[in-house]
Amino acid sequence: MSAPADTLLDRIGRWLAGRLQDESSGYEPYTPSDAETLRRTLQPGDVLLVEGNQKISAAIKYLTQSTWSHAAFYVGDTLPEPEDGSERPRLIEVTLGEGCVAVPLSRYRTYNTRICRASGLTPEDRDKVVAFMVGKLGLRYDLKNIFDMLRYFMPTPPVPVRWRRRMLAFGSGDPTRAICSTLIAEAYGQIRYPILPEITLAPGRASAQSSYMRREILHIRHHSLYTPRDFDLSPFFRIVKPTLEYGFDYRAVTWEDRASTDAAAAKAGAIASDT
Repeated sequence: MSAPADTLLDRIGRWLAGRLQDESSGYEPYTPSDAETLRRTLQPGDVLLVEGNQKISAAIKYLTQSTWSHAAFYVGDTLPEPEDGSERPRLIEVTLGEGCVAVPLSRYRTYNTRICRASGLTPEDRDKVVAFMVGKLGLRYDLKNIFDMLRYFMPTPPVPVRWRRRMLAFGSGDPTRAICSTLIAEAYGQIRYPILPEITLAPGRASAQSSYMRREILHIRHHSLYTPRDFDLSPFFRIVKPTLEYGFDYRAVTWEDRASTDAAAAKAGAIASDT
C-alpha cells in the first residue's frame, strides 16, 4: 500500500511541532541523578517526572504551576535489546513530534528528574500496566490538529487558575495526546489505581460520626485531565530518591571548605617532613 499523501496541514503540523520542541536557552539542572544509580533504583511501573527545557515545557509548567513538564513510564527490560548494539530502550513516553515511542534512560541523564512509584501495586497489575503502555507504542500524534498545538505557543496565557487544567485537556484525545501523563493515567485507570481522585462523603445517619457510618467514595477523573505534577502530588504514589535508596551518611560528605583545609594541612605536613 502506498503512503498517504503529504497534505498542507501535515507540513504545517510538523513545523509547529518542531518549533515547540526547540530547546530553551539557559537551562541548568541542579541535581541530575547519576544514570547508573537511576537505572538501579527504577522499577517497572515507575513514573519518571522530567523538568523539560523545551518551549512546550514552559507552557506546561505555567499551566500546571509545577516544576515537572513531562512524564515517562519505566518498563525495565521488557523491550528487546536493539540489534545495532545501542542502549536498550527502558522508557515509554509520548512526545509531540514522535507520538508514543520507547527511548533509552540516558535521554534524561542531564535533566532534573523525580521517581514516583505506585504504592502496594501487585505484580499482576504491574504487568497489566506495563503491557498497556507497550501496546500503545506507535501511537502517532495527529499533526493535523493545529489548534491542539497552538495553545502551547502561549507560555503564560491570561486564563484563571481554575481553567488551566482544562486548557491542557482541550482537544486531547487518543490520537492527539501531547502529554505523556494522560496516557500513563489511562494505563493506571485500567486497573482502577487512584492517582488524584475526586472524593465525596457518603452520608450515614444524621448523628453518626463513625467511619463505619460515613465513608469516602472515590471518583476516577478522566485521564485527559492528568498532568505530570499529579503523580508528585498523589497520596498513593511514593517519591523515591536514588541518593537515599542505597544508604546516605551525611558525615561522609566532603565539603569544599573542609577539603581546602585538609589539603592545606597535608601540604604543611609534607613541607615539615622534608625539613
